Amino acid sequence: MKHAAGPGEWRNWAGTATATPARRAQPRSEAEICAAVKDAAAAGLPVRALGSGHSFTPAAATSGLAMDLSLWTGVTAADTRTGLVTVRSGTTLRALNAALAEFGLALANLGDIDAQTISGALATGTHGTGARLGGLATQVEALDLVLADGSLVTCSASVRPELFTAARVGLGALGVVTAVTLRCVPSFTLAADERPMPVEQVIEEFGALAAANDHFEFYWFPYGRQALVKRNNRVPAGPAAAPMPGWRRFWEFEVMENAGFGTLCRLGRAAPRLIPALNRFSSVALSPRSYTDASYRVFVTPRRVHFVESEYAVPRESLPGVLAELRRVVPRLADPVMFPVEVRVAAADDIWLSTAYGRDSAYIAIHQYAGLPYRAYFDLFESVVAPVAGRPHWGKLHSLDAGRLGPLYPRFEDFRRVRAEVDPEGRFGNAYLGRVLGPAG
Repeated sequence: MKHAAGPGEWRNWAGTATATPARRAQPRSEAEICAAVKDAAAAGLPVRALGSGHSFTPAAATSGLAMDLSLWTGVTAADTRTGLVTVRSGTTLRALNAALAEFGLALANLGDIDAQTISGALATGTHGTGARLGGLATQVEALDLVLADGSLVTCSASVRPELFTAARVGLGALGVVTAVTLRCVPSFTLAADERPMPVEQVIEEFGALAAANDHFEFYWFPYGRQALVKRNNRVPAGPAAAPMPGWRRFWEFEVMENAGFGTLCRLGRAAPRLIPALNRFSSVALSPRSYTDASYRVFVTPRRVHFVESEYAVPRESLPGVLAELRRVVPRLADPVMFPVEVRVAAADDIWLSTAYGRDSAYIAIHQYAGLPYRAYFDLFESVVAPVAGRPHWGKLHSLDAGRLGPLYPRFEDFRRVRAEVDPEGRFGNAYLGRVLGPAG
């Protein structure tokens, strides 16, 4: 195992969180993960597992032992009959998608970024979109994790079920996840249809659009009148996929959505007074496109323009009212908003700290280009979603603490109880967990 003292500064992708861990470990086996946790305990150091740094919060930050799982990767078991696949926790979603495709399997639902590790994505409650589908954690059948005493345990719906229910969205507070067993589905093709629609029409038809499509989402530029509506639906087995030609995929995703939009963002940062006009231009420039491809190639899009983000889950029926209020107040901000608002949906689930626990949900994600002022915008957003009991994404920026989060989650105290049982000394804690969960013991 690679083990270094004073490894230097850790920084997340967005640049919103930094830390200087006392030690960094790069284990290559479960035994080395167990040993690293025991060594940290003997030295009185807290432990945090590192993924890809795609959380906007300081969820992974630590001044103790940073457990870098980048060398602990790969699929270790795959049953094509049952769809059960076991993968090491440091594996990125990008690598997992490629490996599953070789087995003729796929994840039923995905978000639009595949740089995260599987364990990091689960820890913060990553989700995709689909009115009848849950987030990534609903696809988990079992977890292996190292507890604070260095022991390795397995949990599932039938083995240590409370630990399993807590750890599927566990914020890294219960232990270091070493392996994840997922229930996958046979590989499938999605027909992607993306086109602009008047934002008023999208909001008015929101419920019907969400119900009529396997995967539905839309983007709205705050000063524009058009929304980009994305409808992805499964294609029956048989017809060959008709993917976007390579040249057009490069033009659409790399040139237009990254290089071109990045140029507009830099112009807006240099001259903020131009942002509303640039935003409206981006809205008018939206164009339709349709293609079919393997599911993971449709779900995932490259994100090379850096931004900061906040996202809240709200009861699905409250979405039109929340968006109406957001549309009313955002133009009054002193600092204009360059990035679009993203809206997605998910089905209710029973995972204690899932943002969709017990209710069909709509997700509203707001963004601002890196380097532009965002705090007033994010505070305003929180004031809009608070009256409908909005729940913040655990990996995206928010100001809530345990006192405000507790009433939003019916099983919050059960999670805290399980945490106290498996980590009474708070070995896996940090300042962020102290804020959102309170003390471990």
